[in-house]
Amino acid sequence: MDVEVTGGVVRGSSEDGLTVFRGIPYAAPPVPFSAPQPVRAWDGVRDATAFGPPPPQSGSFGMDALGGAGDDWLTVNVWSADLAGRLPVMVWVQGGAYAFGMSGLPEYDGSTLARAGVVLVTFNYRVGLEGFGHVEGMPANRGLLDQVAVLEWVRDNIRAFGGDPARVTVFGQSAGGGSVAALLAMPRAAGLFQRAVAQSVPGTFFTPALAADIARECAAELGVEPADLPSVDPRLLPAAGDAVAARLGELTRRWGPAAHAQVLFAPVVDGDVLPTTPWQGLTGRVELMVGHTRDEQRLLTALTGMLGEVTQAQATLTAEVFGPDPERYRDAFPDPGELYEVVRSDWLFRMPSLKLAEAQLAAGGRVHLYELTWPAPGMGGMLGACHGLDVPLVFGNLAVGQPALLIGEPGPEAEELSRQMRDAWTSFAIDGDPGWPGFETGATRLFGEEPAVGEYPEKISREIWTHAPDVLDLP
Repeated sequence: MDVEVTGGVVRGSSEDGLTVFRGIPYAAPPVPFSAPQPVRAWDGVRDATAFGPPPPQSGSFGMDALGGAGDDWLTVNVWSADLAGRLPVMVWVQGGAYAFGMSGLPEYDGSTLARAGVVLVTFNYRVGLEGFGHVEGMPANRGLLDQVAVLEWVRDNIRAFGGDPARVTVFGQSAGGGSVAALLAMPRAAGLFQRAVAQSVPGTFFTPALAADIARECAAELGVEPADLPSVDPRLLPAAGDAVAARLGELTRRWGPAAHAQVLFAPVVDGDVLPTTPWQGLTGRVELMVGHTRDEQRLLTALTGMLGEVTQAQATLTAEVFGPDPERYRDAFPDPGELYEVVRSDWLFRMPSLKLAEAQLAAGGRVHLYELTWPAPGMGGMLGACHGLDVPLVFGNLAVGQPALLIGEPGPEAEELSRQMRDAWTSFAIDGDPGWPGFETGATRLFGEEPAVGEYPEKISREIWTHAPDVLDLP
């Protein structure tokens, strides 16, 4: 099937009742550390049956080994059940700590969601130093600017795929959820989407000073000055970031909570691309669904080998670094392992997500809140409702990709919960109603072993953070 888009004609493939297009350029191959530029036209019919090469990746989870040849990184993929329709559109922003991530991973296959009556879009955007490194004189937040370029491409082209440009929902998880939150506060993204789903929003948004110092340290790994980073081969940049990330424990005095949390990259509140944090910048004009998992931190603790090994001293330090009221945290959670988990879950994901919902209400907007509480049986069930568990459940890809390890052998319970979450996400994209009351009523949808709607369950954490200063903004 051939479709004409900005730049030329592309040819997709028919796959089990869907028409699928992969690797369509939405911008030109990027000039290092520059804003995305308009796509270059091509002659004839361009094959769109293979994913485009991902941008240079961190070595985390072996992502650096999945790269391909070429620098045509900025590509988009589309799944559609009806090229002649006028279907709502869902645009996925993958996560990856702002340091890795690519749309071609099997967990992001859009087939199941597209069959629910939406046009599903995924894409690559720049990550790490190339996407979020802050260098004076270069545009900030290039990864976010890539995302705006995608949304502009959707606005201009999605009708050709059976999508309705007036019904666009962006949704993302982890760094993707933080990106969605940032897009809500970005003037350049205004009017490009009507609904948003932010899953496990990280609270890390850097000041220019912090981000520039991190870039300076990465440049030193390469033996260059920060101003020279744009002249470095972009494929060398992730290794420099990984080298700095490996010694963040030595940089806690210099970079504070960011180093303690092992966070090297994040959107920068530069006053231009991103004028303010999402919590301060919401207008309420975009309908929002936001939530998190119950046990966000547990996977991250397991990855560091500390699960079940946290000492009282480590837990106390965690409460002092990340908790707005360390004493109250210690009184409420005397077990060191639980204290460590709760405080870090709250600081990095749970409270930023809750605060985003509250900010949306304060701005007069509509918002629905959820929490995933289902204890996943994979890996012996030790990770509970951990970070990333929502990805295979929302996409319905329960047996492929690394996140499927959290589920293990998919059984009827996982399949039913996945159906419930897919129905909620696609229903929200279709008409703004995911199936439970808005958060203005106090309602929270709990995706667990039994369907439930009730009060927000993390009451102690919410109380601790209610009157806390805005410590989500890192120095």
